[in-house]
Amino acid sequence: MLRIPVKKLKAGMVVSQSIYNKKGGSYLVKGQPLTAQYIQKLKKIGIPTVSVTSTNPNYHIIPPDDIVQETTRIDAIHHIIEAFQDVEDSGQLSVDAVQDVTDHILFDVIQRRENLVQLTDIRLHDTYTFAHSVNVAILSAMLGLLCHYTKKDLALLTLGALLHDLGKIKISSKILNKTSRLSNEEFSIIQNHPMEGARRIREMGALLPSPGLLAAIAAQHHEHIDGKGYPQHLTGDQLHRFSKIVAIADVYDALTSERPYKKAYTPSITHNIMVNVNKGHFDEDLLNLFFNNVAIYPVGTILKTTRGFAIVTKCEFGYTETPSICIFANLEGKILSEPIRLELKDDTACAIEMEISGIELLHFVHELSVDPSMYLLEE
Repeated sequence: MLRIPVKKLKAGMVVSQSIYNKKGGSYLVKGQPLTAQYIQKLKKIGIPTVSVTSTNPNYHIIPPDDIVQETTRIDAIHHIIEAFQDVEDSGQLSVDAVQDVTDHILFDVIQRRENLVQLTDIRLHDTYTFAHSVNVAILSAMLGLLCHYTKKDLALLTLGALLHDLGKIKISSKILNKTSRLSNEEFSIIQNHPMEGARRIREMGALLPSPGLLAAIAAQHHEHIDGKGYPQHLTGDQLHRFSKIVAIADVYDALTSERPYKKAYTPSITHNIMVNVNKGHFDEDLLNLFFNNVAIYPVGTILKTTRGFAIVTKCEFGYTETPSICIFANLEGKILSEPIRLELKDDTACAIEMEISGIELLHFVHELSVDPSMYLLEE
């Protein structure tokens, strides 16, 4: 997975992230080769960067499968947009539509549990809340499944995750997408959305299963285990177990997403932020379980290791911090005559020093005169 500026794209490159439009449909589906027309469209709509499987248009490398099908994700975003719009217009939620989304997400997550979570999509700012809600539901369902919850509990958790940001529907997009520092008044509006979402859910009452539980998820998804979250500064023992799961999914998707005020972080940087920088925010057992099933270094990631430069060739459950790699260059950046294939989980003498991405990666590939993705073709 190589994230590069749109202006550097070439026809034939294969995208490793789907790109969604304002109505929840897709401009591009993950695994689709780019054309000159697609590239022009991306420039026109203002997408800054895109992840591709290789910078060489001749290497048609297909990205790994995700835990839900693209059709499931696209349909879910479309239905959530309509459902949230109904709440904004009439105060009523189309419960059947949201329940259908829940059922389809759960079906895919259960059927495709052998797939690691991969970096998933790019969204226009106008659809962020809706696509984010779907992604949080998918990630929450995955973590709930790992916790061996019953089908009934999984359904409630997934539904609660879909509705966790319902309180944002009345917040101006000017505030949600503001690139400069929020004023105290604007920040107060943002901090009120968990309680506003909980209020709306309770008002729907009999329309929803377990409205009190769903309201708790909405109210608590920004609380922290150490009591330093908001809006009520609750601590770990005061939080519902589902809220702890949704909190992890919510932050992971937010950090790995492009926003007007920040670039998308790579999964490895996101992992470091959530595990080390934000220590005390999340339930540690749940967080470790989550990252055991997320591709921290997705296939195609370029790494600098203590033995040289390498490309990630495989990720495994439980070993996401120590993927299988192919070392293709020495520490001076000279291509090896024979690449070295290692499983880091079995080779304690080799360690990851850093991930190479962005402009630095483009310079590196240019200096090599070889796209490291070629070593994936030999897998």
